[in-house]
Amino acid sequence: MTRILVIGVAGRMGKTIAGCIEDTEGVQLGGGTEQAGSPNLGQDVGDVTGTGTKGIAVLDDLGKALENCDVVIDFTTPESSLKTLNASAEKGKAVVVGTTGFSPEQRQEIEQIGKKIPCVVAPNMSIGVNVLFKLVADAARVLGDAYDVEIVEAHHKFKKDAPSGTAVRISEIVADSLGRNLEEVGVYGRKGIAVRTPKEIGIHTLRAGDIIGEHRVLFGGMGENFEVFHRAQSRETFARGSIRAAQWILGQPNGVYDMQDVLGLR
Repeated sequence: MTRILVIGVAGRMGKTIAGCIEDTEGVQLGGGTEQAGSPNLGQDVGDVTGTGTKGIAVLDDLGKALENCDVVIDFTTPESSLKTLNASAEKGKAVVVGTTGFSPEQRQEIEQIGKKIPCVVAPNMSIGVNVLFKLVADAARVLGDAYDVEIVEAHHKFKKDAPSGTAVRISEIVADSLGRNLEEVGVYGRKGIAVRTPKEIGIHTLRAGDIIGEHRVLFGGMGENFEVFHRAQSRETFARGSIRAAQWILGQPNGVYDMQDVLGLR
């Protein structure tokens, strides 16, 4: 039985992951952490997550929590996730990270950590979104420069980073597939006189209400449009993807992987 430690276990995503662990064969909730000062510290992790008493207290001591788990799942913040990765590397524990908003420097640090432990770091754990990644790459290669590409993402009004990590990844995939430099052709919103250049990749952000996550990729040609669209209807899609990644990562060689590796889409 694989024991999973959930970082930020009392948050919305943490509770969702815990609930999905409960009904997934072969895994169990091995512990949960919260920040110092949280009112949930010391409480039973099962009581906090609504999954039934486990006899395991919520801790703010990450090192201690790591001792009783096989793999870690972290959907928090870039700074918190890096602490998780570094602490896990010291303990030799595999990690799954669904956090977005990492800076280029933080990504480089993750690559160095990946030399010590196996970890899955992905901007979106949804299986459907990762199929979208594959479809977008194939479409961009086939349609080529004759089609303009626009990416639109929408999330709840509380999301801090923009554009979403998923939209950033989509734009990277499109640019790579078309042989373009995203730094040169990425356009983040438009205002005023903004004549579209032939190789632009437009990336647009919407924030409203409680939208869980929507991503639309438009390939606009002369005489036809081709669109790929994904809507997340529940956080469970991300939770279940992360659990699948946690089961897959155990036994893998050290390195930084993503959901394309987990799902065999490469």
